[in-house]
Amino acid sequence: MKPFLLTTVAMTAFAANTIFCRWALGKDFIDPASFTGIRLLSGVIILLAILWYRQAGKLKPRFDYFASAMLFAYAITFSYAYIHLTTGTGALILFGFVQLTMIVYGLFRGERPGWLAWLGMVIAVGGLVYLLLPGVSTPPLAAAALMAAAGIAWGFYSLRGRNGYDPTASTTWNFVGTLPLAAVAVLLAMNHLHLQLDGVVLAVLSGALASGVGYAIWYAALPYLTPMQAANVQLSVPIIAALGGVVAMDEMITLRLLVASALTLGGIALVILVRTRSP
Repeated sequence: MKPFLLTTVAMTAFAANTIFCRWALGKDFIDPASFTGIRLLSGVIILLAILWYRQAGKLKPRFDYFASAMLFAYAITFSYAYIHLTTGTGALILFGFVQLTMIVYGLFRGERPGWLAWLGMVIAVGGLVYLLLPGVSTPPLAAAALMAAAGIAWGFYSLRGRNGYDPTASTTWNFVGTLPLAAVAVLLAMNHLHLQLDGVVLAVLSGALASGVGYAIWYAALPYLTPMQAANVQLSVPIIAALGGVVAMDEMITLRLLVASALTLGGIALVILVRTRSP
């Protein structure tokens, strides 16, 4: 029961990130640069508190500038993309490109998938292509491209994190390393800043609750899960996010999104389930 509860809460927190962001930006409660800055700063505060407690007040900074750059790139493009994307569409594009980035990286590292895994990759890419084909319910191309960039950045960040010395500590200092970049982004957008209380609250919830606490809970759940289970359970995030968008934003779940989700998530699940062989 404990692994199930921890995993469920963690996946809900990850999905909440997309819901909070879309809610804040879709209703124009806040601008993307401010949302990103407040989200990252809130994440830093809660993660430092968690790390301080775990390490008995002895904090030892250890920065990874590439990881911080990828984390910031994900956060800023994620925010700007959600001005125009619905919650479920954005989550599907993000998740699809995260997984595809990690799969392609594995190919470059010498992994040799079987034909079922290749079929899964084709199906997954086909689902994303179908989602973006011209039509009445096609998401805006520029926003979709930004979310794809966010997914690629998060994919590289995740790959970098596989070599982390301590997941909680490395995540904390990676968040801290994003603050100078976030400050620059806010300064560059100075003429377009606008903040309402609702937007600030949602940004804080995204950073402190959905990111900081969510990551801590996820790390607590990981020891109970195999790598395959950990990868598969994340397939639930776009689905939870889409349902959250219906509740919070009165968004419609279109047939195109349902078909694209089935193809993309099903294809990725097939890749994950099929064992690969390395040279």
